[in-house]
Amino acid sequence: MKRTGKPGESSSGLFRVAVIGAASLKGKEIKDVLADRSFPTDDIKLLDDEDALGQMDSVGDEPTFIQQMTPEQLEDVDFTFYASEEDYTTRTWQVARDAGSEIIDMSYALEDQQGATLRAPFVEREFGQQQKVELKTAPVVVAHPAAAVLALLLARVKKVREIRHVVAVVSEPASEFGKRGMDELHDQTVNLLSFQQLPTAVFGTQVAFNVGNVYGEGIEPGIRETEGRIIDHFRRITNGRVPVPSLMLLHVPVFHGHVFSIYIELASPTDQNEVQAALSGEHVTIAHTTEEEPSNVNVAGADDIQVSVRADSQRPNGIWIWAAADNLRITATMAVNCAEEMVATRPRGQVQ
Repeated sequence: MKRTGKPGESSSGLFRVAVIGAASLKGKEIKDVLADRSFPTDDIKLLDDEDALGQMDSVGDEPTFIQQMTPEQLEDVDFTFYASEEDYTTRTWQVARDAGSEIIDMSYALEDQQGATLRAPFVEREFGQQQKVELKTAPVVVAHPAAAVLALLLARVKKVREIRHVVAVVSEPASEFGKRGMDELHDQTVNLLSFQQLPTAVFGTQVAFNVGNVYGEGIEPGIRETEGRIIDHFRRITNGRVPVPSLMLLHVPVFHGHVFSIYIELASPTDQNEVQAALSGEHVTIAHTTEEEPSNVNVAGADDIQVSVRADSQRPNGIWIWAAADNLRITATMAVNCAEEMVATRPRGQVQ
């Protein structure tokens, strides 16, 4: 099959996609979500830096290798997903821009670039917000998954009662630092059990069998920096529609999944069943049994946020939400949602 047409056009009326940072956890998740959602593509290029070159992977049932990102690799690519580290995105994103590709950034590197848009599509839909379709190429930055989860849950609670105040404790998994974070948690666990010295290059401190709210000195991003990003993204995607929560971020010794403990003070008393009914719907699953209780284990690979609700025993206006969400899956799904909404702006080519 031979492709023809101008740059930006695709054979069979489908689109060409590049995943930069394809060897990363986010890169692998993007590839899976593109397949699960049947995104209209006939070509997915898996690209990364030199350290990942030659790694075997697959697209659909076809085996392939991860290749180096070059200007030639991005010729005629319609959508470029950046799943790489922030510094790599910063150094290379102009190549995708100059190639005319739509850029969807999951690394947060481009959130301060002129014209960049911060997106959380399922939050926008919850608020009935219509995203303006731009006919020019500008980076789209995917909101932090914890900010998106908090925004969606609070938007639905507000349908029941006015919210006076929110306090949220969010547990951060090792996978927020990518594969290197997961490897260090694993190695620390093994070394602790065998009484060996702990590796600390990623977190700068012991994270295995430990819960903390700081990393070691010089580690970036630090927990306070990530807290600030979550709050900033929450403010931007909610735009004053719900109160900004008081937030504490903790690092916990788990590999995947954010877990949320959220206290909400309402303007008047309500029944927890009423809150459950409001929360239930697209993207949210309510736990009704102990087997379904939200947890890192139960939420692994799930598209939905898992939630349980209970009334506060001391305050008639208070409710507690216990929630869990697969951070990688939420991020990848939002990124592909962005691309799906941008499809209308891309021309499609012909087959000869």
